[in-house]
Amino acid sequence: MLVIMFPTVNRGYCLAFLSLSLLGLVGMHLDVTHGSPTEDEDYYLQEILNREHYYSLREAEEPYSEASVAAQPLEEERSKPSKKEVKAKKEKGKETDKAATNAKTVKSGNKKNEKNKKGNWKSPNGSQEGEVHYEAVKEVCPPMGLEALGIDDFQLHASTVKRYGLGAQRGRLNIQAGIYEDDFYDGAWCAGRKDLLQWFEVDARRLTKFTGVITQGRNSLWSSDWVKSYRVMVSNDSHTWVTIKDGLEDMIFPGNTEKEIPVLNEFPVAMVGRYIRINPRSWYETGSVCMRVEILGCPMPDPNNYYHRRNEITTTDKLDFKHHSYKEMRQLMKVVNEMCPNITRIYNIGKSHNGQKLYAIEISDNPGEHELGEPEFRYSAGAHGNEVLGRELLLLLMQFMCQEYLAGNLRIKHLVEETRIHLLPSMNPDGYDKAFEVGSELGGWSLGRWTEDGIDINHNFPDLNSILWEAEAKKLVPRKVPNHQIPIPEWYMYDNTTVAVETRAVIAWMEKIPFVLGGNLQGGELVVTYPYDMTRSQSKAQEQTPTPDDHVFSWLAFSYASTHRLMTDASRRVCHTEDFAKEDGTINGASWHTAAGSMNDFSYLHTNCFELSMHVGCDKFPHESELPEEWENNRESLLVFMEQVHRGIKGIIRDPQGRGIANAIISVEGINHDIQTAADGDYWRLLNPGEYKVTARAEGYSSSTKVCEVGYDMGATQCDFIMSRTNLSRIKEIMEKFGKQPINLPVRHPRRRAQQRRRQT
Repeated sequence: MLVIMFPTVNRGYCLAFLSLSLLGLVGMHLDVTHGSPTEDEDYYLQEILNREHYYSLREAEEPYSEASVAAQPLEEERSKPSKKEVKAKKEKGKETDKAATNAKTVKSGNKKNEKNKKGNWKSPNGSQEGEVHYEAVKEVCPPMGLEALGIDDFQLHASTVKRYGLGAQRGRLNIQAGIYEDDFYDGAWCAGRKDLLQWFEVDARRLTKFTGVITQGRNSLWSSDWVKSYRVMVSNDSHTWVTIKDGLEDMIFPGNTEKEIPVLNEFPVAMVGRYIRINPRSWYETGSVCMRVEILGCPMPDPNNYYHRRNEITTTDKLDFKHHSYKEMRQLMKVVNEMCPNITRIYNIGKSHNGQKLYAIEISDNPGEHELGEPEFRYSAGAHGNEVLGRELLLLLMQFMCQEYLAGNLRIKHLVEETRIHLLPSMNPDGYDKAFEVGSELGGWSLGRWTEDGIDINHNFPDLNSILWEAEAKKLVPRKVPNHQIPIPEWYMYDNTTVAVETRAVIAWMEKIPFVLGGNLQGGELVVTYPYDMTRSQSKAQEQTPTPDDHVFSWLAFSYASTHRLMTDASRRVCHTEDFAKEDGTINGASWHTAAGSMNDFSYLHTNCFELSMHVGCDKFPHESELPEEWENNRESLLVFMEQVHRGIKGIIRDPQGRGIANAIISVEGINHDIQTAADGDYWRLLNPGEYKVTARAEGYSSSTKVCEVGYDMGATQCDFIMSRTNLSRIKEIMEKFGKQPINLPVRHPRRRAQQRRRQT
């Protein structure tokens, strides 16, 4: 005979529990649910048993559960409240709900010095014998990392799912969907049913102090789905749940009013547990139960948790890990300059639409001057103002290089002494200000992306691809149209052209300094892209479109991705819809999505600089608590990519008197893309290991050709040229010296003269 033992509860509770259990079994037998109906009954079981069973468990776990027990006062320790007390509690609960759970849209990780707020929970009649009184500190914990890959797919669970592409693994804040419906990677978790029994659950895998939830609706071009209100529950074992209360009733948190703007709800007190569950209570009338989520939580100290210790990332670098406002960025650059005055220089390349200066810092053993034979390198970030990780990585990089140089790090000293490095942390400070104002996690996917006048800088450069490809189709290259240093069209320079002032400032910077290699740091993905970014076929949105230097670009991209901690990790989950780890963390820009007027394409076709884009993280605006780990992810990659500027050949083009020849053309046989020498006659040509037939040409000089070999060891091969003047150029020089112009005599044809003489005779 089967005997069922219940805790000390009355007969009514037992009957209710048996009834609900039988109803659940009947429902499962009749297959009336869609998806996985696991643990729907927990809501009812909670109301019956959690006062007895759960708190007995919590008392047994005293060291870890103090905050959670305080958050949910024990009913057994209170005297039975009178009707007057219940009414007073309800009124106070309404006030608490209104003050504490209104949706916040200004916050968070960048407000590091915000004072802790306190929430007081007391009985209506004050502190008396037999009643509980405690005061809990209300703190705000950082995001657990649903957006930033800190939480695995296996840690996310749901009551039911609409289909796999809308499974629990897709319920991450700011996750982006594919273009088509029924995509394998869709834009939210969506429940398989529309009822009050649906839930989304996160397993923290350790005791965690939960302090808040951020929600969004479903990212979709075709559907409108979001949750309008929800309640939150916490558990230690995923079976017995405690709901956050508003007085004696469940607290209902306001959700979203549209699908993209994140909404933050902070809990009135911290809740401690391993699992947290969100139970939607209402949703958009014509939509489904869909949401994207981020959980705010602080892990509790637990040295015995092997999983956490095995996956913990720490850094030993003593750097300023925080998000910097424009003023703080400028002050930090000044501090670095004062620490390392002999190797740094601060300058600005122009102003933003709102008049903020675009500051850059130079790191070199002779700052302020171009040294003959020394290559110029640049990193830029913040073209999209809301992609702030790149900005902070460059600020960390300049601190790191200064500290390591002073400490005698040989690798850093070699970089500084052999390279002129330029860092431009914020190309779009106006856009950054908008994202910084609302803070980490709350700007959505696009707030601050564009300049103040609504322009996307990364797609605002002149489209030189179309000019080159049209000339190639007419077979005008290189006879009439060069395959390099393509001039900017006149129309682009007109005042009424839609060109951001920031873009014009960057173009002037690129033209002034003979950069050899550059990288622009972006966010929202984990991949390195390289030119061309624009498809050759105008009708296609995706098409492999290689440059003549495709092999070099592939190596440069791989040098960054392969040394990044996550980009080539085949076991990591995708950020959104593309699994770039299968492609070694790199991709040709046009084969991902076409982009006319990109910085990468313009740099390649208008200057000597090979430019790539590094998408350095899934989270565009990570919480500042995540910056140390992001620095560890990218530090080695940032250094390795800089070192690639010394790969290939370099040299100086001189005349017989030893003077450098400016604007001489360097051609490599088999590669239909040339470069030009700088003002002093020096040049750098990025190449992979191998033998190359190199030709130097300049107007008024006889061309010169030699074979140059590039080895596998780091360091460019020296390949100098001495070019002699042509006879015609010498004649012109002599004639001009004496104030006369050379006479262009018509070409004489002996046969025609003979025919004329015969006619005359």
